[in-house]
Amino acid sequence: MKLRLGMIGGGQGAFIGGIHRIAAALDGLYELTAGAFSSDAEKSRATGVLLNLAPDRVYGSFEELIMQEKQRPEAERIQVVAIVTPNHLHFEPAKLALENGFHVILDKPMTFSLAEASQLKEIASASGRKLCLTHTYTGYPMVKEARQLIANNIFGPIRKAYVEYPQGWLSAFEEGTDNKQAAWRTDPARSGIAGAMGDIGTHAFNLLEYVTGLQVEKLCADINTVVPGRRLDDDGAVLLRLSNGASGVLVATQVAAGEENNVRIRAYGDKGGLEWQQVDANTLQVKWLDQPTEIHRTGTGYVSSFAQHNARTPAGHPEGYLEAFANIYRNFALTLQAEMAGQTAPPEALDYPGLDEGIRGMAFIENVIASGHSDKKWTEFTV
Repeated sequence: MKLRLGMIGGGQGAFIGGIHRIAAALDGLYELTAGAFSSDAEKSRATGVLLNLAPDRVYGSFEELIMQEKQRPEAERIQVVAIVTPNHLHFEPAKLALENGFHVILDKPMTFSLAEASQLKEIASASGRKLCLTHTYTGYPMVKEARQLIANNIFGPIRKAYVEYPQGWLSAFEEGTDNKQAAWRTDPARSGIAGAMGDIGTHAFNLLEYVTGLQVEKLCADINTVVPGRRLDDDGAVLLRLSNGASGVLVATQVAAGEENNVRIRAYGDKGGLEWQQVDANTLQVKWLDQPTEIHRTGTGYVSSFAQHNARTPAGHPEGYLEAFANIYRNFALTLQAEMAGQTAPPEALDYPGLDEGIRGMAFIENVIASGHSDKKWTEFTV
């Protein structure tokens, strides 16, 4: 049975709302049933018409959506709320949804601040409802394969890790034009204390901790605002010390002119290492100290059950961002459906980002900005 989904945000002209709807629809596990797509009631209704929703299931505010859906019979009301708003509008809708019995799918970063993230975890724990965070890049089959290879210790203990996320779309003062994405992502009142480090640095940070299975314990950050007039960082590099003593480097920039979204991670032990990048997402390079490099591919029979579970097409057929996003939606749905049936979902389905990753992501933002402003070389990573 499909899970009934409500959406907050994602109205006409919004980028990420359409991505969420495609991801939710890809496996037929959700049915978009209701929405409050804009703070402008007319725009919300117009989006509802485009999506062919019943007029009485399209609302003018998130409060209206949650409270009116709660009053509907259990067999009709939504079960999951997807929140696809700018950062400053994450906490209140998620809080209200959890408190009123709805599961939540939330765009990253989880909240506007670490304090809000910690509070949201307490609310979720008290509610008995689950929260999924859309850290897209962990949904790729070869990212999951990389995690499994490291977990199986085939490279020996990880000694060094590099993760980078270069973009170039903010190389000019785009927020001075009619670019809505640039306007809110560079606005401290809507984005928070970080620009590039909050927008894409959190993705890089999450990818590094997910793949290596290690946690950042100390960091030393160089944070920059390159474009004149910009109010938040648009470039930065961070030295990292990981929980096993390994060292790492994280780079996130939105002023690398000509770059798109080629997220890349490399990790090395004493016997070998691996490399994955989004531009060739179906390929994982496995490198050895004294043997030729191996090429592992999505859709093959020799990869782990986690990679196989998240692959959708035969080998050689490109899978990308939309499928990775959909894998997170699917795994969350499978987990909820198993719970509703009184069962436990398999480990492959339970593998989706949630509250803990959200809290660490917010802690990364606050720690890295504090380090960037500090004269101290290394600072402890505090949560």
